Amino acid sequence: MGSKVEKHLSRLAMPKSWHIKRKGIKWVTRPKPGAHPLKLGMPLNLIFRDLLGYAKTTKEVKQLLSNQEVLIDGKRRKDTRFLVGIMDTISIPKIKKFLRVILSKKGKITLFEISESESKIKLCKIKGKSQVNKKIQLNLYDGKNILLDKGDYKVGDSVVIELPSHKIKDVVKLEKGSLVYLLGGKHISDIGVIEEVKGNKIVYKRGNDSVETSKKYAFVIGKGKSVITFPEK
Repeated sequence: MGSKVEKHLSRLAMPKSWHIKRKGIKWVTRPKPGAHPLKLGMPLNLIFRDLLGYAKTTKEVKQLLSNQEVLIDGKRRKDTRFLVGIMDTISIPKIKKFLRVILSKKGKITLFEISESESKIKLCKIKGKSQVNKKIQLNLYDGKNILLDKGDYKVGDSVVIELPSHKIKDVVKLEKGSLVYLLGGKHISDIGVIEEVKGNKIVYKRGNDSVETSKKYAFVIGKGKSVITFPEK
């Protein structure tokens, strides 16, 4: 049995990206360590209770996850503390509810409803690349590692993967003309077209403005148009 501190976060320690009420709350669920940074993910308990409103208590969320098939990136999850992060898909087939985790204009974690067909694909940014036993290993943004025989993949590119098999369907390059979605900085959640990639910076077009930001915030989402849908702004 873990202690309360191990399973909970104090209100003051909650990431500002968690879009939940703070007044009158002393403790919230602490997610188990996962593939996403804490500020870019939330535990299933808070997603179902506070964002979706499908339950009022942790006990009700546990019952829901036990009785209802809930899939994260195509794989069933029952742990209320499982960390779900940006670009992950949440599927509840029985009620035909399919969602993607994204960021709001204010940098808050939010959910966007998508089609069932779109819930079967996911974009993953390549965070690292190495050679393992004469194969290419891609280290992806969501903590997954994929081994390949060959391919033109670079750190910063995004791969389109099929769920739940995690088979790579396509790659979208971090280059001029590509669409990017920003995961950090003062322009968080912006979508724009890359005009220039220079060192550790990119310049992208947003409306009539050109904006410079760190390359680390750039998440490539398509070329010409986005591979996945986003809310209209």
